[in-house]
Amino acid sequence: MKISDLQSQVEQRWPGRTKFGIDLASSTCEIECSQAVLGELCGRLFLSWNFSFAGLIVEELSNKWQLRYCFYGDQSTGLVHVLVEAQLDERTFPSIVKFVHAADWHEREAEDMFGLVFEGHPFLGDFVLHDDAWQEGVEPMRRSFSAQTPVTERRPKMDWRPRRIVHESGAFVMPIGPVFSGLAESVHFQLETVGEDVISSTPRLFYKYRGIEKIAEGRSVDNVLLLAERFSATTAFAHGLAFCHAIESIGQVEVPVRARGLRIFVAELERFRHHVGAIEAICESTALSVAASQCAILEEELLRVSGALTGHRYLFGLVSPGGLTKDLSDTACTEALGASQQILEKLNELERMLRFSSSFLDRLEEVGFIPERNAMVYGLVGPIARASGLTRDLRKAQSYDGYEDHTFEVPVEREGDGYARLRILFRETREAVLLMGHALRALRTGPIAAPVPLPAGAALGWVEAPRGAAFHWVRVEGDGTVSRYRISPPSFFNWHGFHLSVENFAFQDFPIILATMDLSVAENDR
Repeated sequence: MKISDLQSQVEQRWPGRTKFGIDLASSTCEIECSQAVLGELCGRLFLSWNFSFAGLIVEELSNKWQLRYCFYGDQSTGLVHVLVEAQLDERTFPSIVKFVHAADWHEREAEDMFGLVFEGHPFLGDFVLHDDAWQEGVEPMRRSFSAQTPVTERRPKMDWRPRRIVHESGAFVMPIGPVFSGLAESVHFQLETVGEDVISSTPRLFYKYRGIEKIAEGRSVDNVLLLAERFSATTAFAHGLAFCHAIESIGQVEVPVRARGLRIFVAELERFRHHVGAIEAICESTALSVAASQCAILEEELLRVSGALTGHRYLFGLVSPGGLTKDLSDTACTEALGASQQILEKLNELERMLRFSSSFLDRLEEVGFIPERNAMVYGLVGPIARASGLTRDLRKAQSYDGYEDHTFEVPVEREGDGYARLRILFRETREAVLLMGHALRALRTGPIAAPVPLPAGAALGWVEAPRGAAFHWVRVEGDGTVSRYRISPPSFFNWHGFHLSVENFAFQDFPIILATMDLSVAENDR
């Protein structure tokens, strides 16, 4: 669907009740509408016109609320932002969850952070700010809330109890977490059952909510870039790049060709290394200690490749608005590609061995199943969505940094189980190394950064991060400081649908399914 077709459809459906604004430079269409139209319009975009939900951005402007519901289609359609506004003393908006279930957690977060009420939402509260640790009414993202002043008086609900769904005779709850051994971060799982299978699973996150979006307020762009790179260190380059895309859109900057090619090279190196780590976690969850150790060695080798190429094992400090902070020589890139190809050969051999390990396959095949319809309704992204048959990848759907100039495959599987997710990871490592080769052969000489003017404005930046679609919204004031920063990371989308994978499967499958979902607590608890 082209933007002109979309405009015609909307104006025919709601004559005189919407207002269109089209920015051809950023391929973005803004549709202003009333609250009465909001739910049905978003539902049409999501369910009938095949748009994916990219997140809810709430802004408390000087004299009004502005809620921005972001959707994206294919390359010809671009992005669609649906806007509703209200006076600051009006804090009730209609929920769109019955039309766009993927917006469920986004509305819950906005209720906790801003104190907004979404009429019709089935369950608000006790989300980011846990009721057993915080009181209602804190609203830390309001302008009146100071990030420098600690909350000294807390009035939590002392009688708080987890919400139960299963109440049959003999039903019981199996709590897991939030404290784990080793490197696992804090998350609590409430598994309900009347026997050996999980009937209901509720993940409880945000034990380490860090308030990155609040901390960013009033800081310089360079300072906020440091936050963007560090809230999820294993995918630092991807999130830093999404942030830079937003800044470059505000400044209408054309990134030099060489910098664009190097960005692709490094982004795919990060994807390769990340996926090897995810495969390691799956092997470890199934007690294949030798295979897990082999993956750990390969991941370490890729970290050393990254460090030798860029100066940092996790690629910190390389991307910047306008390009890159330093050039990477063709020779160094050639060496990095050669090393990556050798590592890929070892990984391919490991995959061949795993494919013939019946005890390993028994733990993955037909386990943790997520059908395509559920993956779409819940707005799942990345390898998790592609394992369930969803084909969308932002490198193709909303191409950036020259990805449109390269031919590559977006791997898709249909089974939607743990083994399908593993196969996607293996296939994407091969595509990542192929893309590194394409980017290297296409490299041109020239500058690696362009000057970035910083007028007042706001824009959305995005990337296809290793875990899936990531969106960064940035508003910059006239003095160059950031007044609003909103992150919608892939794990926030995928945690929402995690329960789909574990319900109706046995308790002993739980840690394996969790590993195949490759969910990041740090990326979610931003």
